[in-house]
Amino acid sequence: MNYIQIKETCLYISDLDIAEDFYFGILEMSVISKVTDRHIFFRCGSSILLCFLPEVTKNESTLPPHFAEGKQHIAFEVSQEDYEESKKKLQVKGVQITHEQSWSTGQKSIYFEDPFGHVLELVPVGIWEP
Repeated sequence: MNYIQIKETCLYISDLDIAEDFYFGILEMSVISKVTDRHIFFRCGSSILLCFLPEVTKNESTLPPHFAEGKQHIAFEVSQEDYEESKKKLQVKGVQITHEQSWSTGQKSIYFEDPFGHVLELVPVGIWEP
């Protein structure tokens, strides 16, 4: 198999409106689907961020049941040129940076949390390149 990318990433949340306020309102991801009492989906570059209510999806009957608990983690990639500006933009919007990591490549990434306690990361392009 020749994988191209991970197309969807999923987080499990407890409130669709709070997710919309954060991911659309603060992180500026467009909403592509919202189903009351089930999910809200966002476009993130060429990927999709799926946010589900786990008490609904763990009892799915038309799709395989799925859910998670606890602090989940995903990273969002930005260009090298946009890294510092994106970091400042988050801070201006009231997002607390919980950690900035300096990697052995000389690059940095920042960690912050969404309203549900999920650990999110902002990484510059190339952070996983050898």
